[in-house]
Amino acid sequence: MKTVLHISASPNGDASNSRRTGAVLIERMRQRESLRVIERDLARQPPPLVDQAFAHASLAAEAADAASDTGVLALSASLIAELEAADRIVISTPMHNFTVPAALKAWIDQILRPGRTFARTPEGKKGLLASRPVYLIVGSGGPLGDDGKGQPDFLTPYLRHALATAGLQDLSVLRLDNLRRGPAYLERAQALADAWIAQRIEALSPRASDSAAPIEA
Repeated sequence: MKTVLHISASPNGDASNSRRTGAVLIERMRQRESLRVIERDLARQPPPLVDQAFAHASLAAEAADAASDTGVLALSASLIAELEAADRIVISTPMHNFTVPAALKAWIDQILRPGRTFARTPEGKKGLLASRPVYLIVGSGGPLGDDGKGQPDFLTPYLRHALATAGLQDLSVLRLDNLRRGPAYLERAQALADAWIAQRIEALSPRASDSAAPIEA
């Protein structure tokens, strides 16, 4: 049985387009194979911001090279364990002021730790987590674009780099924009989401029944 970790960051709950799209993707996966789903709602339970105690404990853990993830590092250890247990990761998030919501940034700060999820090397930071598929769904109320006509997207490149630093380099991205511009834009976003999900499902390994040898008469 595969395990999927769904990280959602929208404060809009079930009304969130990104959250609903992530849920549809997971349901399509469930139709194809047995799944265990871990739900991590960062809007309802935001991780704490990094404070002095966390910073000191994280650096001490790196220096000790065998630290116990207790005390102020206990939540960080739990969030990292969720990542390690997942075969696939779905991140559903809105864009807030051109980048990630504060709760999602706090999650990144909890899981991106020296000596735990990345190592410092002469060549730079090296991810310590095994790579696995990550599906990023970004929702934006206004237009996105790299042509100057839409607002800039600092969220996607930031998350791509941050996740790769931990070793998670297999990233698929769906950007849904203009979600507050009326029904026509919502229909367009739905069509994009449907096509993207279909492609992701098609790329999964075949069903057991699909790969079974044919029975000869």
